[in-house]
Amino acid sequence: MAVQEIGAEAIAPAKGKLGVMVVGMGAVATTLIAGVEAVRKGLAKPIGSLTQMGTIRLGKRTDGKSPLIKDFVPLADLNDVVFTGWDIFEDNVYEAAAHAKVLDHDHLTQIKPFLEAIKPMPAVFDQHYVKRLNGTHVKKGKHKCDLAMQVIADIQAFKKTVDRVVVLWAGSTEIFLEPTAVHQSIAAFEKGLVDNDPSIAPSQIYAYAALKEGVPFANGAPNLTVDLPVMVELSKLYGAPITGKDFKTGQTFIKTVLAPAFKARMLGVAGWYSTNILGNRDGEVLDDPESFKTKEESKLGVLDYILQPELYPDLYKDLYHKVRINYYPPRGDNKEGWDNIDIFGWLGYPMQIKVDFLCRDSILAAPIALDLVLFLDLAKRTPQLANIGIQEWLSFYWKSPQTAPGLYPEHDLFIQSMKLKNTLRHIMGEDLITHLGLEYYD
Repeated sequence: MAVQEIGAEAIAPAKGKLGVMVVGMGAVATTLIAGVEAVRKGLAKPIGSLTQMGTIRLGKRTDGKSPLIKDFVPLADLNDVVFTGWDIFEDNVYEAAAHAKVLDHDHLTQIKPFLEAIKPMPAVFDQHYVKRLNGTHVKKGKHKCDLAMQVIADIQAFKKTVDRVVVLWAGSTEIFLEPTAVHQSIAAFEKGLVDNDPSIAPSQIYAYAALKEGVPFANGAPNLTVDLPVMVELSKLYGAPITGKDFKTGQTFIKTVLAPAFKARMLGVAGWYSTNILGNRDGEVLDDPESFKTKEESKLGVLDYILQPELYPDLYKDLYHKVRINYYPPRGDNKEGWDNIDIFGWLGYPMQIKVDFLCRDSILAAPIALDLVLFLDLAKRTPQLANIGIQEWLSFYWKSPQTAPGLYPEHDLFIQSMKLKNTLRHIMGEDLITHLGLEYYD
């Protein structure tokens, strides 16, 4: 076990407080923060969190070694997590959570003083990028560089109160943007900040500020944020891991379970129609066509990458894939995702599958956000991961996993899970698990 000791020793311990700075203190952020405090007080279990409830197999199946992940790798303890953040509205976390109506009154009342004490800092906001919102609690500056410096000052001030920091984007979906010349290098980006380049959205300003401070950054929305050459360069330069994008919660989570099953069994797919109704702030923002375009791009790519129609033209080359999202206020945060899937089997005979997933969007997103924060902090403390930039091993959590340029993303949930756990085994000096299993029959 000497190798494991060397691997484990190389990872800095999770000493002291881990500060989590959340951009956007809406439904997802308040559900995360309230949930962590409820778990700390013993009021609830952290269901849905791999870091808190998942196990990891070590060695052979016959060895019987499957410790909890949090006991295997040196993750921050929930009792050491401290929250702050930014929002375009002044509501404290209790008020924001009550407004979001994700958690019931009884849950919130039991932790009300804790939630009331967390008040957001003014946010970087420009309505050009999120048409359906009108922020009232926002930073002012003569140009985007000034705004970035204000965010850097916020991060530096928070750093004085904790030992380590991670930044998480849980804000609304920005309009669809594509990379331009301003995103190709640090020098070009910094000039663009001064010039108020319209290709630099608020989420990019936060990412720039975090990475310049050596702080890991996760992008929970489908925005063009850290999936840019400048951000990868900053990430490697300052040893600040990045990951994204777009929390894989409801409908796309189900797609990344079902589509690999169809391909594994060589069943054809003629069409996949997906529609959603939701009534939270996310639904309101996505009612704007420009923001929906950003989300649509994120959700549409999944099937092409999983099914690989270029390799299986008889099964998938003519697949018709349609995604719709509809804002429906009565549903609130309880999103409904409905899928009609037309498949075909032996001799081309058609079949249908229909899925109606009545899910709670933020209830699914909160444990993902928690895991990402804890794993990014681990990556920052791990020499083998800290300076590589993109953390592809966290693809498990994303609709649009970020990868190295020219490398297609892996969307299959089960391959993603194996990649994540093998990465943990690797950094701890344990043998990787391939599931070959022939050794049991020697």
